[in-house]
Amino acid sequence: MFADVVELREFYGTRLGQVARRMVARRIRQLWPDLTGMRLLGLGYATPYLRPYLSEAERVLALMPAAQGVLHWPTEGPNRVVLTDESELPLGDFSVDRVLLVHGIEFSEQIRPMLKEAWRVLAGGGRLLAVLPNRRGIWARIDNTPFGQGHPYTTGQLSRLLREESFTPERNGAALYVPPTRSRMMLRSAVAWEGLGERWFTTFAGVVMVEAVKEIYTRPVPVRKPRARRVLLPMPGTPSPVGR
Repeated sequence: MFADVVELREFYGTRLGQVARRMVARRIRQLWPDLTGMRLLGLGYATPYLRPYLSEAERVLALMPAAQGVLHWPTEGPNRVVLTDESELPLGDFSVDRVLLVHGIEFSEQIRPMLKEAWRVLAGGGRLLAVLPNRRGIWARIDNTPFGQGHPYTTGQLSRLLREESFTPERNGAALYVPPTRSRMMLRSAVAWEGLGERWFTTFAGVVMVEAVKEIYTRPVPVRKPRARRVLLPMPGTPSPVGR
């Protein structure tokens, strides 16, 4: 079951949440240093990690699962978020270049349909980056943060899942070595914890990441049954980020 979107927002508003965002975003940026001219989709609750790409990507869009709820984002400017069923994304085939999947797989009851949809909307050679709680890390054992809820994974388990859904894992990473504490002194030393963890304790990171490329020759495109046309409604008072 998905964490509530308000709880997720509140966590990222805390000092601990801000540190977690910075440490995870730092590793994401190392894996994806430049998305200039690309179309980026955030799936799950990825908005805390999308902002750095607003100024360089051609388009940035966030899809939030209906079971989680939705919040306007960004706080300034036109809304870029759509509420959706994660098993039926309101995007065309081959319409995005990158998918950032955060706070999604570990909560979803439709994991494989969601990954099939991510595969469908990715362009040929497109890449997906999945960020999940690490089964072996301390963050997965403490349930007062989103990383301690849902179903955690090891890097091997996540890579295997992606292979089964016609993605080829190419790189992996990890982040969040600082303990999930409210201690200001500990949180101030988060960068030092990251340095030590990356060198000596990668097994015990708070989150694991796997970047995978879409396989385009091994999987037939499914034939969909005709259905009634769906009309996407934007949040009240905001323009829709899709439709062009």
